[in-house]
Amino acid sequence: MTGNNECCGTCKFHRTDDNGEWVCTNDMSEYYALETDYSDGCVDYERRKAMNKTKIDWCDSTWNPVTGCLHGCEYCYARGIANRFGFGAYEPNIDERVLIEPAVSAGKKVPYPFNFEPTFHKYRLNEYQNKKGRNIFVCSMADLFGEWVPDEWIEEVFKACDNAPQHNYLFLTKNPFRYEILHQKGILRERDNMWYGYSMPKNGCDYWYDSQYKTFESMEPLLEMVAVPHSKWTIIGAETGRRKNKVVPERKWIEHIVNKCREGNIPVFMKSSLADIWGEPLIQEFPEELKRK
Repeated sequence: MTGNNECCGTCKFHRTDDNGEWVCTNDMSEYYALETDYSDGCVDYERRKAMNKTKIDWCDSTWNPVTGCLHGCEYCYARGIANRFGFGAYEPNIDERVLIEPAVSAGKKVPYPFNFEPTFHKYRLNEYQNKKGRNIFVCSMADLFGEWVPDEWIEEVFKACDNAPQHNYLFLTKNPFRYEILHQKGILRERDNMWYGYSMPKNGCDYWYDSQYKTFESMEPLLEMVAVPHSKWTIIGAETGRRKNKVVPERKWIEHIVNKCREGNIPVFMKSSLADIWGEPLIQEFPEELKRK
């Protein structure tokens, strides 16, 4: 740990999990149970520090007031983390999976007491209220807009965003029709600092676009040649980990996406997982509104 509580990746708590991914095992750290994207050498740490503070290289930080998901994607990294560091408590009623304070077992915090079952961690709502402005990926360990998530949870997360307007908030879902439902209900925020994304790893996925909102698409993990719908930003990435039958994107798929985005003047961000396919330098562009943080 460094003096400002940032994980440096070199201490005894920095270990590999069953899939060979590096994970922080220090339950006193804000990075507890999170995967990292570097080895345990100081050179790699300095490279990471210069780029970002999180494994997810298109944002500065992640924030998880809600965790858990029911989509069941076979390539999901978050489920493995939650199950590894979960407590395995069983609570079938989602309304009872609302935590006012962190769960504790044997004197240690349990970040995922119900494993990957949807859980609302209310005590996390104000984590970024007094911090310097940054680009925050909201609910990297959940789908906040899954059909199982109560409107009330989403509204409370939005209110926390309203209370800390210095940040940009990036949301991502596999259920983008929920955006339209929330828009019709008057719940969805129309803010310059709130970006609504949807996952499009392959053709046939749902997408959503409304000109009055900031929208983006995430083609990660890219599983096939895909069409590019209209949005304000496109993120491309490959599947990581060691899953059997993992799909490695072809370069021509990526070239197709980049060319279509160039035609539409859409910024492209390639995740570091594409380095072996695309080569260096990667295209890592941000919309102008996200450059200010």
